[in-house]
Amino acid sequence: MSRTRAFPRRPAPLAAMLAMVAAGASVLTGCGGSDTGSSSGDTKFVEGTGEITKVRKADREAAPDISGKGVDGERLKLSDHRGKVVVLNVWGSWCAPCRAEAPNLAKVAEETKAAGKDVQFLGINTRDLDRANAKAFERNYGVDYPSFYDPSGKLILRFPKGSLSPQSIPSTLILDRDGKIAVRALKELSEKELRSALDPLTARK
Repeated sequence: MSRTRAFPRRPAPLAAMLAMVAAGASVLTGCGGSDTGSSSGDTKFVEGTGEITKVRKADREAAPDISGKGVDGERLKLSDHRGKVVVLNVWGSWCAPCRAEAPNLAKVAEETKAAGKDVQFLGINTRDLDRANAKAFERNYGVDYPSFYDPSGKLILRFPKGSLSPQSIPSTLILDRDGKIAVRALKELSEKELRSALDPLTARK
């Protein structure tokens, strides 16, 4: 694995939140930043690492085949996009770093689509207890790719402990064409960082 570090606007780990979800707790800890909306509860958080981890092909592990309803109510399944490079972003409308990176994700998603690259962007919306907040976020930031609606974090719990799981909000996984995790970013991504992570995976050899 190779690691690059960047430290602006660090995200907040999901580990504590997901442990409480598994135990059936009703209070969730959350995102880096004190600007939280009505969908979030406690504003306390622990900062994440801010790392981008890149995994050599031989060392990659398969992502779980998550499925469920999307923000718009449509049925989504990760394995439906096998054969494409998949960018999977964990976000919440209440999360300031998520709002900051959303235009970057939307722009690169539009660019890859226009270029005819086999790339599928997907989101996992979490801790938005009202779908209306998630839908407004997508409208406001021009996000036209689908997102799983996962208010309690159950889909995120599908990623095995000790794996390159999406441990913070925001976080982004990039899966290769075989559905294996090639990149994990525990930070707000810039356009440059996202393109740099995507380019080696989309290049046809």
